[in-house]
Amino acid sequence: MVFAAVLRIESERYHKVADKTEREIRYYITSLKPDARRLNQAIRQHWGIENKLHWALDVSFGEDLDRKRQHNSAQNFSLLNRMALNLLRQDKTTKLGIKGKMTQSRLG
Repeated sequence: MVFAAVLRIESERYHKVADKTEREIRYYITSLKPDARRLNQAIRQHWGIENKLHWALDVSFGEDLDRKRQHNSAQNFSLLNRMALNLLRQDKTTKLGIKGKMTQSRLG
């Protein structure tokens, strides 16, 4: 793989409740040609997928509340949660959401 560019992205986010603006700088390495519009789309798409997955894992499995800290336990449980989430998403036998499918499997 040949790297074509190093990107520096500055983002700004305003929190209404806290009445506070946060600024963040992120760096990326890419093999894509330097095209600002295309690179911005790729980065947004990546974070959209990442946020969607994190939201599903947090809502369904309460990952943000987990306090596993010993050795690799957090990584191992996260991997198991992702596997379970993928299996539950593939289940087409019922029209329940992820939490509903989890509850149904415990009862049945």
